[in-house]
Amino acid sequence: MENFLFSQTIQFTKEKLMSKHVLFAATILLLSLGVVSSIQAQKKQDASTKKEVKFLDDITVQASSDQNNASDPKAAFSKTTLFKDEKKVVTPAVASESNVENASGLQLKYALLLDVEVEQVVNLNLFKVIDEWIGTRYRLGGSDKTGIDCSALMQILFTSLYGITLPRTAREQYDFSRKISRTELKEGDLVFFNTIGGVSHVGMYLQNNKFVHASTGGVTISDLYDEYWSRKFIGVGRVDQTQTQSTASTLKP
Repeated sequence: MENFLFSQTIQFTKEKLMSKHVLFAATILLLSLGVVSSIQAQKKQDASTKKEVKFLDDITVQASSDQNNASDPKAAFSKTTLFKDEKKVVTPAVASESNVENASGLQLKYALLLDVEVEQVVNLNLFKVIDEWIGTRYRLGGSDKTGIDCSALMQILFTSLYGITLPRTAREQYDFSRKISRTELKEGDLVFFNTIGGVSHVGMYLQNNKFVHASTGGVTISDLYDEYWSRKFIGVGRVDQTQTQSTASTLKP
């Protein structure tokens, strides 16, 4: 009898311990499922967050107003403007397109040679005279189309344009002109150079640092800031149009 009671007690104790283990295991399982569900929910939230479209600050998209292209995504995209604090840039060359179309061949030619806009080539009489001589070969002492030197070219330009007769040589033209600062240069001024000693070369200033002259390569247009001419530069002289031919003729012809 005692053995039976003892065995029953042991069996009850085992069952009680087993129930505790089952309850503990169930508790652990439920906690695990809760953690897993929480992690999965967090992952879904992160995934949905990543799929959200982010826009940079101050960026706007302006869609095309052309209703005819509404069904064409490529066309609509090509007319969409995306910008951020974009600064407006005005290009004068575009604005002057109509002037380029109406410009003469002479204006276009000298706009290219002077590296300026066509609208800046306004003294057509000057460029017509220059164009008659451009390319003429250089000849020391020459004064016609078979060959001309620098000072003779200045004489022809001043006589044709201003009715003023200049002295014959570059040195005499330097003495004849009124000296001004290089910063005062304007179209028609004389620019002087020392190429072989003293005042030995002369040209007429045009614009944009360019001058026309009879160089050893012929009548051409050069830049004052070219290395060679910059080193040889002496000064600037201005001949007032009020000066008469009689004043110039008193100097050596």
